Amino acid sequence: MKKRFTEEQIISTLNRHKSGMSAKEVCREVGITAQTFYKWKKKYEGMDASEAKRLRSLEAENQRLKRLVADLSLDNQMLKDINSKL
Repeated sequence: MKKRFTEEQIISTLNRHKSGMSAKEVCREVGITAQTFYKWKKKYEGMDASEAKRLRSLEAENQRLKRLVADLSLDNQMLKDINSKL
């Protein structure tokens, strides 16, 4: 799934709201729903662009590690099954 907005664009949008524009105006201008705006606000409020990039890289690393643990758990279970049949 390709994201429509980068973290930098999201933070810029949130900064517009912080500078005095209403959430409704910001949503209309950017072309998003209020629900999307408040999800962004919950996730990115108080961040700058470099922190958002770091968050993205940490999320990717976390996903990679979860896959690795799942693969190792599956391998471990297969070895236990093989051992129990012997």
